[in-house]
This record gives sequence, structure tokens and C-alpha cells, in this order.
Amino acid sequence: MKTIQLHYFLLVSLLFGLQSYSQIEKAPTRSEGEGPWSQLIIRGVTVIDGTLSPPIGPVDIVVENNRIASVEVVGFPGMAIDPTDRPKLKEGGKELNAEGMYLLPGFVDTHAHIGGSSQGTPAEYVFKLWMGHGITTICDPGSGNGIDWVLDQKEKSRKNEITAPRIEAYTWFGNSLTGKGNRSDITTPEAAREWVRANAKKGADGIKFGGGLPEVMTAALDENKKLGLRSKTHHAQLYVGRWNVLNSARAGLTSMEHWYGLPEALFTDRTVQDYSLDYNYQNEQDRFGEAGQLWAQAAQPYSDKWNGVMDELISLDFSISPTMVIYEANRDLQRARRAEWHEEYTLPSLWEFYAPSRQSHGSYWHYWGTEQEMDWKENYRLWMTFLNEYKNRGGRVTVGTDAGFIYQLYGFAYPREMELLREAGFHPLEVIKAATLNGAEALGLEDEIGTIKVGKLADFVIVEENPLVNLKALYGTGAIQLQEDNTVKRVGGVKYTVKDGIIYDAKKLLEDVKKMVEKAKSESNYEIVQPGMKP
Repeated sequence: MKTIQLHYFLLVSLLFGLQSYSQIEKAPTRSEGEGPWSQLIIRGVTVIDGTLSPPIGPVDIVVENNRIASVEVVGFPGMAIDPTDRPKLKEGGKELNAEGMYLLPGFVDTHAHIGGSSQGTPAEYVFKLWMGHGITTICDPGSGNGIDWVLDQKEKSRKNEITAPRIEAYTWFGNSLTGKGNRSDITTPEAAREWVRANAKKGADGIKFGGGLPEVMTAALDENKKLGLRSKTHHAQLYVGRWNVLNSARAGLTSMEHWYGLPEALFTDRTVQDYSLDYNYQNEQDRFGEAGQLWAQAAQPYSDKWNGVMDELISLDFSISPTMVIYEANRDLQRARRAEWHEEYTLPSLWEFYAPSRQSHGSYWHYWGTEQEMDWKENYRLWMTFLNEYKNRGGRVTVGTDAGFIYQLYGFAYPREMELLREAGFHPLEVIKAATLNGAEALGLEDEIGTIKVGKLADFVIVEENPLVNLKALYGTGAIQLQEDNTVKRVGGVKYTVKDGIIYDAKKLLEDVKKMVEKAKSESNYEIVQPGMKP
């Protein structure tokens, strides 16, 4: 087998968990949600519009034929609203009373795998977890169930035949476009251009790269850019010594995933990561353990090299989808493993996939300890410094999760990623912008979604608590609040998710997920326990 072929096989198997397009169960025909109606008026809500503007309310939002027709201020906080001076409901229309609630644009997850056979997660389970958390648009980076499978679900979501976010389908570079096998060997610029053209003809929205020969990457990105498609890259260590984020951005890449390739672009006294001499990439504790030492090897914050790389990426209109949440177990394994939602919302098959294993991707807990966590805490500090300053200088940072791996659950990982951006220094309004407008722009959808603006699609998140005060109110499990009578109450969670003008009861969607998990547990006689201990 040629070296490039071996490297590609490892990328597919280790980074993406593909097994020859072993597909998961598709979503059933939609039975949830009310609407759409020819007219929908959401009454008396406070709007956080995704543009950094502060909240404003009470507001009536009028939707007609799935488009925002008007956004009208109808009074003042704490005062009764004059019913005679409000938008009129037309015959056949629907009113939703949202007084005292907060409305945001639908959330965009820029890195969202639609489950996988290894995790045993059917599409309905994944989609309802997302929709239950207000995520109305996702980008599947790699189409791990096969591009035909993802395009089918995308079209059904577009027609609202299934309960699912709208889907952007990116194909892993070199993957089969016919469903017959999981990869094609691309070793020449000509083959790269041919594959890119075929991918566009197939109907994909973009490409997910892992790296490759410089001449292959240059040709593929150039051809993709000519065709007007977008692109992402996880700069895998197998290639990053020759091709880092600056190479990709200069060649036309529109977005990077995670952070691999960025510290390498910031090296000043080396050309390669300081690998241990017995390092083996296929041993994931080696791979992830030593990745936690990488930012410390890069140029220091605000140095000339650091500033130069940042400024060049911003000048290229380059987006960063950091997915900090997917690595959080590296700095605090106990927190990630024992998150309170696992008990009721994590399928037994997914929990087993998370557990220590030498073959499941992201299950590299051979003997994870304090030293690895200390490395990763410093890694986060430096990484967050870069992200916050990138945002401050006008760079685009989005919210992506990469859930389904490393103890991170679909849907629940989203508000956690928002909290991590807040930890990095983002104002809560900047966090909301990253989750909405920035995500829309990164996917080229800003004319349709991302802000509350006349003419855009009716994708909304409606919550009873102010998320700017406490982002934890966005978790499906809500937030703990002490009441005036000294009792403890769970508050928050998304109240309604509105997609294409259809109103979904977000809490009901999560109840459906709980029932799926209960059923799976009863059938397998399984309960979540500590690894190494029998149920």
C-alpha cells in the first residue's frame, strides 16, 4: 500500500470513525411540531437578535410564509401593552404568547456529526437532541453515513418531512461518492480536481479535509473555490508538518476545525511537534496526550509571529470552529464523564463507545491522569487567548461541538461550548453572535438565517430565562435556582424551537429522547456505571 493511501486510511478510521458507510437509522416521518401557518405572530417577546445589539422588548414578530415580515416594538418593560397598537392576526394565522420570554435566532452547529453506527445512535435520537436545544441548522463535516444518506435527510429536513435541523452536507475529501466503499486514493492534482468536481455535481455543500500532499491540497482547494463551495480542515498530525493552517487559508480554505494546524503555523524554533520518540499516532493516548503540550510550543501571545499569523487569517476572511467542548474531558475527565444528563439522555451503546478502548475513536483513557490534565489546562489558556483576540480583531469564531465522542452528548454539548467561549473572554452577546450570525456566515447562509431580520427564515430559539445572565439556562436539564421560599427549582431549558415557522415543544422532544434511552436500557438490562465495574 502506498504511504499516502495508508495515511488516508488512518485518517478515515481514527479521525472519523467510518466503517465502510455502515449507516444509521434514518429519521422517521415528522409527527412533532405545530404549523406552519400562513401567518405566525410571536407576541411580547424580548429579542436578542444575534448582531451584538442588546436585548429589546416587548416585541411582536410577524412571520408570513416562513419569512420574517416585521419586527415591531409594542411597548415598554413592566407596562401593559396596548392591544390596539399591535400587528393584527389574519384569518388562519397563529398567535404564540411569549411575554416575559427571550427570543434568539436559531442556533447553528458548525461541526455536527449525525451519529454513527459505532455509537449506535439513530438519526431521530440525534436530531431531537439538537432541536431540543434550539439548534436549527447543522453542518455535517464529512457525511459519515454516506453522502447519499445525508443528502436524503437534508432534503427531507428542507421539506420538513422529518423533525430535524436544516443540514449542510460536507463530504470527507476522497470518500466514495457512490456509497461503494469508504474512500478513493487521491495522489495527484488532476485526481483531486476531478473528485472535487464530482463532489459538487453530487450536490454536496462543501468538503472536509484532513490534510494531504501539498500539491493535492492546493489543487483541491483551488477547484473547490472556483465552484463556489466551502471547506473545512482538521489539520491532522500526519500532514501538518508540511501543510498547516496558513497553507490551507492561502489556498482557499474557508474554515478550520478544532485547533490542529494553528500552533504549527506559530512555530518559531522548530518545524515539528516535540513528539516523544516512542510516539505512535494510532495510540490515541499518545496522540491526544501530547497534543495537550502543543500550544506551549508555539509563539507566545502577542509576539510578532503570533500577531502576524492572526492578522493574515483575518485578512483572508477565515473562520474558526474551535469545538473546545470536545476536548474538555482532557482537562477534567471526571466532569465530562459524570455530566448530569448522561443518566437519562445517553444511550447505553453510546456510553459503551465512550468508555476506555483501544479501538473506539476518542476513547483513549488508557491511564489519564493529573499530569495530562495540567497540560491541557495550559493548552486551553493559550488557545482561548488566541480565540478571544481573534474575535476582538474582527475574526470569525463559530460554535461547533463534534459531539458523539469523548463523553460529549449531542445537543447538551452546545451550551457547554458557549460557556467555554464565555470563559475565553467573549461577552455573552458575542457568544450569541458566534452561535448564530457567525455560524451562518461561515456556512454561507447569512442571507437566510443567523439574525432576527425582515426577510430571513423563521428559525428561532425561545427561552423563559435570560441566557445572557446564565448560559446554563440553555441546557436541556436547565439550571438550579433557589426560590424565595428556600426551595430548589430547575429553571430554563429551551421552551420552543421554531424552524421554518413550525413550533416545536423543545421539552417534549427531549422527553422523547429519554423514552428512547429508557427503552434501550430495558432491552439491554444496562445501566451507566463506572468503567471497570460490572453493572
